[in-house]
Amino acid sequence: MSAWVLLTVAGAFLQNLRSLLQRRLTGDLSVNAAASVRFLFALPFAWLFLLACHHGIGSTSWPAPNSEFLLFVVAGAITQIIATSALVAAVSGSHFALGTALSKTEAVQAVLLGLLILGEGVSFMAFGGIAISLLGVFLLSGNIRPKDLVRGDRAVWFGLLAGTSLALCSICYRGASLALLGPDAEFTPVTQTVVVAAFTLAVAVSLQTLVMGIYLRLIEPGQMTLVLERWRPAVVVGLIAMLASACWFTAMAMHNAAMVRALGQIELLFTLITSIWLLKERVSRREVLGMGLLVLGILMLF
Repeated sequence: MSAWVLLTVAGAFLQNLRSLLQRRLTGDLSVNAAASVRFLFALPFAWLFLLACHHGIGSTSWPAPNSEFLLFVVAGAITQIIATSALVAAVSGSHFALGTALSKTEAVQAVLLGLLILGEGVSFMAFGGIAISLLGVFLLSGNIRPKDLVRGDRAVWFGLLAGTSLALCSICYRGASLALLGPDAEFTPVTQTVVVAAFTLAVAVSLQTLVMGIYLRLIEPGQMTLVLERWRPAVVVGLIAMLASACWFTAMAMHNAAMVRALGQIELLFTLITSIWLLKERVSRREVLGMGLLVLGILMLF
């Protein structure tokens, strides 16, 4: 099994775990303050991970940032923040399932954006798998009616914005890694690819921490203090968030971002399993069908 597949599955599992733990931090934190935890407390771990990767392989040179890298990593960091806020807005109303499902159109949108921005396409079979897995996502996301899709309320627009932003940040992060790896990226040793992915992650998290910190200080005064007061559980969230991101970034440095995001939808299966195991919820026929389609779509990617 390819390394990018294992990394993507691991990233999806860790992301599900991070989301589960992060819910316990909300309390009297604002939505943006709670979201900032994943950046602020992941920051030191991201740089420690980079140092560990660099020294662990005995490399004597660091990645050399260029203008293309900076453009991609800034765009990726900003669009990821936008995606987080858009998803919160999409699910905050009465159409939680619809907003969540539309945000998962990221894989389909990543195919188009990857072709336009990086010139990377996918096979017809893989695109069919992405479409089938998306249908499974809609079935797993709840009782969504066709009229909800054409109503055009905030859940639709914010859900699509979240999906677009997630797709764009994935493409940008892959573009940033490719800018460092150069034209021979396909033949670059795995160890060097890991270092480049770790460097991209560290720079992106640093930018996101700076942006979120400035925002909270100016727009939501007092929230950063509340975040810092919860440092004990937040440290665990930050560590898991960094590990999940490290898996995602490395997988996208190795392989087509659209394929990585499509396989990453396996996170929904982890979420469903978690709800069954922890909350003792029963599985409906609709969810069983959704799981089947999601798995079938993922298998068609290979």
